Amino acid sequence: MFFDNNILYNYLYKIREAGISVPVVAGIMPVTNANQIKRILSLSGTYLPQRFKSIVDRYGYNPEVMAQAGIAYATEQIIDLYANGINAVHVYSMNKPEIAKKIQENISEILK
Repeated sequence: MFFDNNILYNYLYKIREAGISVPVVAGIMPVTNANQIKRILSLSGTYLPQRFKSIVDRYGYNPEVMAQAGIAYATEQIIDLYANGINAVHVYSMNKPEIAKKIQENISEILK
């Protein structure tokens, strides 16, 4: 799980250079609640890029707006991944299928 696609791109470069060719699935967590951030960061060991930190700082106080912004950010990440040849993405929906559905609707033509 990561919030900056460059983390995955750098990781893939390193493992491919080392001769590792197993499939890698990108893990995307749509953050729809500002309170999730600290826990997610502590569990995953990843960091929050400034671009997304600004979104949380600006919209985190409003749950509806934060949900929309989190879905939009995750959607943009997935679009970038597909544009760069990543064809396996796992969306951590955390028992909220409506989030995964909105992301799927956002990228429905891309997935065809």
